Amino acid sequence: MNRIEKACQEKGMRMTGQRRVIARVIAEAKDHPDVEELHRRASAIDPHISIATVYRTVKLFEEAGILERLDFRDGRARYEPIGDEHHDHLIDLNTGEIIEFTSQEIEELQERIARELGYKLVDPRLELYGVKITRDE
Repeated sequence: MNRIEKACQEKGMRMTGQRRVIARVIAEAKDHPDVEELHRRASAIDPHISIATVYRTVKLFEEAGILERLDFRDGRARYEPIGDEHHDHLIDLNTGEIIEFTSQEIEELQERIARELGYKLVDPRLELYGVKITRDE
């Protein structure tokens, strides 16, 4: 049983065969797939899985707090499992590559800024958009 299935089980969700396939595809993803990509991967395992089933399942997992929806300004909602470790994202505007990173320095700076402005952070997120530097630049 993968971590997505375990999270569903802990939340008392009914797991159909197709939901298990979708959960497996999400758990095995090393990237941040959108629904169309999840459907492509899931239907390679079970050709009877419709795109509507993937949309419904992703929405169900998101509402249950199992998946996080990400918007990287490309018009497509992308998804990743909600994990134990906080991380931020660097998005390459030329290739679309998404790099996950952590920085204690950035975390401390965000906390300090929020505190100085009279706030407590509850859901800090940082997305950096850039282009790879070539030797000429």
